[in-house]
Amino acid sequence: MKDIDETRAPLLEHLVELRRRLLWSFAALAGAFGLSLYFARPIFAFLVQPLIRAGQTRLIYTDIFEAFFNEIKVSFFAAIMLAFPVMATQLWRFVAPGLYASEKRAFLPFLLLTPVLFLSGAALAYYVAMPIALHFLLGYEGNVGGVHQEALPAIGNYLSFVTKFLFGFGVAFLLPVLLMLLERAGLVTRDQLKKGRRYAIVAAFGIAAVLTPPDVFSQLLLAIPLVILYEFALIAIWFTERRRAREQALTTAS
Repeated sequence: MKDIDETRAPLLEHLVELRRRLLWSFAALAGAFGLSLYFARPIFAFLVQPLIRAGQTRLIYTDIFEAFFNEIKVSFFAAIMLAFPVMATQLWRFVAPGLYASEKRAFLPFLLLTPVLFLSGAALAYYVAMPIALHFLLGYEGNVGGVHQEALPAIGNYLSFVTKFLFGFGVAFLLPVLLMLLERAGLVTRDQLKKGRRYAIVAAFGIAAVLTPPDVFSQLLLAIPLVILYEFALIAIWFTERRRAREQALTTAS
């Protein structure tokens, strides 16, 4: 009975700690949502700039509630972006006490690198890929068989288009972090990743084909960085392997 009580106590402590971290995360998300809701229109005005630069200055809504729910979606989208550092910090504080010092040093760079890579991917989507895709998609306007074809995008559809691009490019740019974590966990090795390079290239173009419009330029804008990031992950893993080998040699010598 004593052994059962002793094992139950640490579990309860972990659950209490998990609840605390989740509450802080939800509080950060709720606060960011309230702030984003207040600035929903300026945020959406920022998101429509690629559309304006592509020559389209009109957005419509046919559902009477569509404009209202669009602001809610914009606010939630912005809130996730704003609250992510807090949520990542809470995750780190929950996981860190159970890690060795060496594991903390190994995991912390991944945590710090994640927002940088995500924002890099989102920036590439916003400033480069989206304008090219919009120019391609809006190029179908004009006279078709005697009928004038005009693009009148709805605000809900455009927001879905924007979020798909930003999240798609942002998450895709987390590939090095994913590969390095898999290698660190012992699920893959650098040699396996090197041998699978050709399959990775095919997968990169497949992901680009799914996440971007069917024009070649948009697909290349995602596929080429993914291939480069794959090679970057291989180089980073090589450095970490050398560092671990040196640490192991020092430990063995001592």
